[in-house]
Amino acid sequence: MNTSTSTNADVVVLREGTEGLSMESYAETLRERLPNHTVALARTPAEERELVPQARVVTGITIEEALLDRAERLELFACTFAGTDHVPMEALAEHGVAVTNAGGIHAPGIAEQSIANMLVFARNLHEGWRRKQNGEWRHFQSHEFTGSTVTVVGLGSIGQEIVRRLQGFEVETIGIRYTPSKGGPTDEVLGFEAEDIHEAFARSEYVVLACPLNDLTRGLVGADELATLPPNAVVVNAARGGLVDTDALVAALQSNGIRGAALDVTEPEPLPNDHDLWDLENCLLTPHTGGHTPKHWDRLADIVAHNVSALEDGDAELENVVSQ
Repeated sequence: MNTSTSTNADVVVLREGTEGLSMESYAETLRERLPNHTVALARTPAEERELVPQARVVTGITIEEALLDRAERLELFACTFAGTDHVPMEALAEHGVAVTNAGGIHAPGIAEQSIANMLVFARNLHEGWRRKQNGEWRHFQSHEFTGSTVTVVGLGSIGQEIVRRLQGFEVETIGIRYTPSKGGPTDEVLGFEAEDIHEAFARSEYVVLACPLNDLTRGLVGADELATLPPNAVVVNAARGGLVDTDALVAALQSNGIRGAALDVTEPEPLPNDHDLWDLENCLLTPHTGGHTPKHWDRLADIVAHNVSALEDGDAELENVVSQ
């Protein structure tokens, strides 16, 4: 039996959606992955109060603390976001509930967009688009991506997908990670120390930011780091706006201190309509769309289905564990 209204559901999908995607679609995808389990979609607050206390697994953006006192069977909260700073982690830990996230499901799309942005600057495609809008059949100079040095800051799931896609482009790669002694998929691996950052930036035509935002990385790319970059360098921010000092970036772009920037995230976000970045021809902007993928629920459902099986197995490890 696999209905959406049973009060004895094994897995409960909460009502609040993400990225404009239907939670009904998510529930249906989970049912496909878990044919021997009951997956219920809680469409209202009342249904959440009814269904969550009987569930072994709950999945959604977050869960209300008030529900936890009655959720005696709950073993796992599967967050549909990669970040969990909005989730009541302490309360879940007190109730012995493990927490997993959606880390990695956006990585292929973000990696593809990062590669695309570098190629746009390599071939000056944005200049071609401007001339098309003006009806100008007029030649312009381009560059070659081949032979460039690309620094990827952060070698988590996104950084690894970016590096994987760089193979075949005949570029040199430098990876920045917290523990460079672990090595990585890049030609060279350095750390987050200021000396290493400047060493990598000084040699890079492209810098791709793919690391989390935390106390160590906030403002990682400021005026000093931008000054170290060669004037033909391009900064691609595929992670979080707070990694970059926006005012310093604007100044570098306005003075041609660097060749350009491609930003899928900004600080502030959303970017105000009157912000200087909108008017800079050497800055490409997208409204935090890098992670969008039609395979969002498929990838997340694979993780959740694995973890449901792992709970039943007892010895198997959970995937994407944040707290256990």
